[in-house]
Amino acid sequence: MTIRKTVAFLSAIVLAFATTAKADHHIEVFGKTKDGETVHSYTIKNKNGITAKFISLGATLQSLMVPDKDGKMADIVLGWDDVAGYQGEDNQYFGCTTGRVCNRIAKGQFTLGGKEYKLAINNEPNHLHGGVKRSLDKVVWKAKVKGQAVRFTYSSPDGEEGYPGNLDITVSYTLTDKNELKILYKAKTDKATPVNLTHHSYWNLGGAGSKTVLDHELWLAADKYTPTDDTLIPTGKIEPVKGTVLDFTKSTRIGDRIEKLTDTAALGYDHNFVLNSQDGKLALAAKLKDPASGRVLTVHTTEPGIQFYSGNFLKGQKGKGGKTYAHRSALCLETQHYPDSINKPDWDSIVLKPEGVYKHTCVYSFSAE
Repeated sequence: MTIRKTVAFLSAIVLAFATTAKADHHIEVFGKTKDGETVHSYTIKNKNGITAKFISLGATLQSLMVPDKDGKMADIVLGWDDVAGYQGEDNQYFGCTTGRVCNRIAKGQFTLGGKEYKLAINNEPNHLHGGVKRSLDKVVWKAKVKGQAVRFTYSSPDGEEGYPGNLDITVSYTLTDKNELKILYKAKTDKATPVNLTHHSYWNLGGAGSKTVLDHELWLAADKYTPTDDTLIPTGKIEPVKGTVLDFTKSTRIGDRIEKLTDTAALGYDHNFVLNSQDGKLALAAKLKDPASGRVLTVHTTEPGIQFYSGNFLKGQKGKGGKTYAHRSALCLETQHYPDSINKPDWDSIVLKPEGVYKHTCVYSFSAE
């Protein structure tokens, strides 16, 4: 072997080693909040090129690059390029962790241990997604990144947003080489308190900024749903979806029946579906497909319910890269306990006690057909 070939060979080995040893995560400053807190971003990547970026404000998924059937990458979640966007009035919980109690609590009140608690009314006349100023989407979390995983932690003090108990929360995101984004929630409290956490990404499998998701096809593992009153609070009944516009037991184009809901209180799809699996084990909950790009999203969860929201209040705000987020241009699939469970004694309790541990797993998986 000549000297030149030897040098080339050794250089190739060094390059290969450097590529293999290259960090699968990246940390940088994303910006500062209005109060001067530093927000960091955490980018992780799997061996297939899928790249997820998170920010410590709200333990939020800021972007997710996923290939289509031709291998073309696109960011499939809505979001903002800076902290100001996430703290602005146009942010509709894009990509964040919501809670302490996600979804709605009727009239912002509940009784626990003989004491009545009153919460902020931020979705008239109800409480929504944990509050106004210090809900989990609006606080800066601590974070640790290792390999293809980011773990966020936050300690919510007793009385924050009106909730009782000091609550220690962990939200762990892991991007696997099987193209899964696994989310594991854990929480501990020193006083009985309601807990119901979820992930609030807005998905458009054609790429964030695409016109609508009406051509997406959705299947749900749900034969039943929880009907609501005119303020979107469940009545307490559980009814079958068969014969209604809420029947997604067969894969159905989202736009096929949505107009039948335009004049309802939901203004489209904004419903909690009762998943067929109710044993607390990880089970298939939903499958979403964009026929144009071929991208497919499947959802597994340990939770009993999933909220399907069709982006009814998106209004053309400018998001990442100046792209427009038009009406119904993204959707949410939020795994959860049922809305207003704290006021429905016949439903599974969302009360966490000091001797217990709150756990919830959600897995978003990505493929192309």
